[in-house]
Amino acid sequence: MDLPADLNALSPEQLRALAAQLIAQVEDRDREIDEKTREGGEKERELRYRQTRIDQLTHEISILRRQQFGRRSEQLSSDQMNLLDEAIDTDLAAIEVELEQLQPQATVELSPQQPKRAALPAQLLRTEIHHEPDCTVCQCGCERVRIGEDISEKLDYTPGVFTVERHIRGKWVCRNCETLIQAAVPAHVIDKGIPTTGLLASVLVAKYADHLPLYRQEQIFARAGLAIPRSTLGAWVGTCGVQLQPLVDALHQEILQQSVLHADETPVQMLSPGKGKTHRAYLWAYTPTYYSELRAVVYDFADSRAGEHARAFLAGWQGKLVCDDYSGYKAGFQQGITEIGCAAHARRKFFDLHVNHSSQIAVQALPFFAALYDIERDAAVLDARRAT
Repeated sequence: MDLPADLNALSPEQLRALAAQLIAQVEDRDREIDEKTREGGEKERELRYRQTRIDQLTHEISILRRQQFGRRSEQLSSDQMNLLDEAIDTDLAAIEVELEQLQPQATVELSPQQPKRAALPAQLLRTEIHHEPDCTVCQCGCERVRIGEDISEKLDYTPGVFTVERHIRGKWVCRNCETLIQAAVPAHVIDKGIPTTGLLASVLVAKYADHLPLYRQEQIFARAGLAIPRSTLGAWVGTCGVQLQPLVDALHQEILQQSVLHADETPVQMLSPGKGKTHRAYLWAYTPTYYSELRAVVYDFADSRAGEHARAFLAGWQGKLVCDDYSGYKAGFQQGITEIGCAAHARRKFFDLHVNHSSQIAVQALPFFAALYDIERDAAVLDARRAT
């Protein structure tokens, strides 16, 4: 604000008003400085986190590449070697995608030598998909003229048959103002990659639902007319893992809205690169009850069976958990989670006593479990909302 030329000419009331305005102005500027300082601090913390994560991922890439090029010295069978190759290719692709997301303005060197992609075989059946502008009239009022097109090819797959999608994007130009337009590039899971969503889904379902390792899928694809290297398949799997992570996170949050959950952990063998042997890891599974309208399962991979993994997954959840008597869940029961013992696990103990030791207690207990299951079968067809 501009100050009067002669402050002595102001009355006491005018001086007090002027002082109040000056104080308000100083406070406004102090708030602006605080906001800029706070924003600068947050930006600095974000940059430090990004750089730390970039350094961590870069280190992981170097380790994986050393394992990739030094794996021949490991005493592994051919099947183990194939699975190790697939895991390394998948992890490398996932890390590279995350690096790209962390530094979008920078160019990430994905590999020392990027081979040029070979053209898709000419004998494969091709389906043309045309993408043209909704309107060909220029803003100046003139009609645009088609002067060419861009073509990109995507590899599609249905069991036993490869086909090619040819995406044709026409180029339209206005002769008057010389402006050129094209339809937008359709969204794809892997930008500038050749696989369609159908092919990617086929690879993922075969690997995780049908338990077909990638080296076997490579053989299956070769019989269909195109041998896709397992390193390429591994890169696709890794990239899909990163792209699907938001869906997994959303599903995780959705099942935590349920009041009752089931949990169990299953051991899986994990190859330990450099050691020539496998290591026992675990898949922790979480799912709503059978009676819930939500049909979902979330698998949380962990390198051990420590209870901290369950506590991290269920952090803040205060519902009822159906599980066996494994001690790893006990700490959660002390933090607000209600334990519901699994009847199937309890029955199994009595059954073992009956079979192995002819226990009289087991003979008395087993009919009670049968009666309980009868009640559950009757309840399964009832609608709780119509109960009176």
